[in-house]
Amino acid sequence: MNPKTSDKVATGVIWTFVAIVVLILLFLLGYILGTGLPDVSLHFLSSQAEAFKAGGGIRDQLFNSLYLLILTLIISFPIALGSGIYLSEFLKDNWFTQVLRTTIEILSSLPSIVVGLFGYLFFVIKFKMGFSILAGALALTFFNLPLLTRNIEDSLRDVPQLQREAGASLGLSEWKTIKGIVLPAALPGILTGVILSAGRVFGEAAALIYTAGQSAPAVDYGNWNPFSATSFLNWNRPAETLAVHIWKVNTEAVVPDASIISSASSAVLIVVILLFNFGARALGRFLYKKLTAAN
Repeated sequence: MNPKTSDKVATGVIWTFVAIVVLILLFLLGYILGTGLPDVSLHFLSSQAEAFKAGGGIRDQLFNSLYLLILTLIISFPIALGSGIYLSEFLKDNWFTQVLRTTIEILSSLPSIVVGLFGYLFFVIKFKMGFSILAGALALTFFNLPLLTRNIEDSLRDVPQLQREAGASLGLSEWKTIKGIVLPAALPGILTGVILSAGRVFGEAAALIYTAGQSAPAVDYGNWNPFSATSFLNWNRPAETLAVHIWKVNTEAVVPDASIISSASSAVLIVVILLFNFGARALGRFLYKKLTAAN
């Protein structure tokens, strides 16, 4: 087989696999959205779920998922950013670096149930946090840190060395070069890591069952004091997320219309993830153009 024919065959095989993956994704999205969206209504999104009663909504679960995501990113992103910068820009390749990277990879491969049990024993019991949003966010940080750290490190390493040399030739310090040149150039890759970690937070259930809890007590959405027990911003309250709610409804059948709520909740979860992804990418493109003066 001549090189041109081999190239065409290889290209065709690659495009075939790509098409299969896209078709599987479209089938899953179409099935979930087609099954669940007809049952989604304003009442469903704005009302509270009630055990043993039909017609409940997912207002609290949807807010808890978004709130937990924000808290998790606030905790994990600065740590991951500092670690990624240190690994990429300051740490030399040696045995310590290899051990550190191996540790990060091992942490990223831990099963979610193991992390959930660790969070339960360490945060809920040892530190007496109880089932709370904060305990859930700290547990999910163990998921986010490896993924975010490696993604940020790889994004920084992908920035051409020429840009660092250009900063040095202008008399900029190493930190100013990283802050003003390297980080803006690596922003699209860093944003991809944030989106991937956010999707994992939205879809996580096992770890949150043992840390954030399976109940969604009524809260006052007019109370903006995060230290008040009834405030919706109180991070010390138990909080059932949307993914945990879907699992609970399917396994325990606490409501008569469990299948309808499960399908509609799954559709809402998919839509929220898609909106977050598109919104984050649009914001990333805007910031990238703003910081790099790119057209």
